[in-house]
Amino acid sequence: MNRIRAILFVTYFVTLTLIMGLIAMPIRALRHRTLALRYAQCWSRLTLWGLRVLCNIRIVVTGAENLPEAACLIASQHQSYFDGFIWMTLVPRPAYVIKQELTRIPFIGPMLLLSGMVPVERAAGAKALRALMKATQEHFDEGRQIIIFPEGTRTHPGERAPLQPGVVALAKQAAVPVIPVATNSGLHWPRRGWLMQPGEIRIAIGDALPANAGRSSLIDSIYRSWDKLCAGAGLPHPVDNSVDPHS
Repeated sequence: MNRIRAILFVTYFVTLTLIMGLIAMPIRALRHRTLALRYAQCWSRLTLWGLRVLCNIRIVVTGAENLPEAACLIASQHQSYFDGFIWMTLVPRPAYVIKQELTRIPFIGPMLLLSGMVPVERAAGAKALRALMKATQEHFDEGRQIIIFPEGTRTHPGERAPLQPGVVALAKQAAVPVIPVATNSGLHWPRRGWLMQPGEIRIAIGDALPANAGRSSLIDSIYRSWDKLCAGAGLPHPVDNSVDPHS
């Protein structure tokens, strides 16, 4: 049954994307950024609607009151493609930090750029970080909410991965609040593939962290906040196995 649901969803998603990609051509021609963002948000909502209806996956958000409408940096765990859609529906002016290669996808790539997503060429090192900081500063000045996945890649639920330095650089540059977010999305939309599992995807949003903390302090604060959110929402999180319970 899950395989059938997944096939139906993929068919729906590809069809939706092709149709909306074609309809978006006038928006691309006009180069209208605000309209492009609203259109991308509509695409995301319809995608998540299909996920709920076809795959029987519910979405539960806690801590939404911690999200400001002004500029902020959302530091979210990243476990599946789901995480790339949900923030388009939760904040008014989202801008994801994304991999450069996503901008080369037909139909999708041009709209990502026009709607204000921030591509980064990770292989470019310090040059990429400088370009990222310049682009995100412009977005912060516009009052947009920047979504970054500090782990730098999709991880398994409960996996502890090192955080990339970009999250600290961005937070210190703009002095905006850092909003930690934990999720269990990888339990229902796998890290690789499309075999969805029915159930409840939870997004737990924590209290804002100060942006002016030092690098190690901010990274430790993000880890602690994620662990606290996971424990409070019943999400998978790393367990300290350094002590043998049988010793």
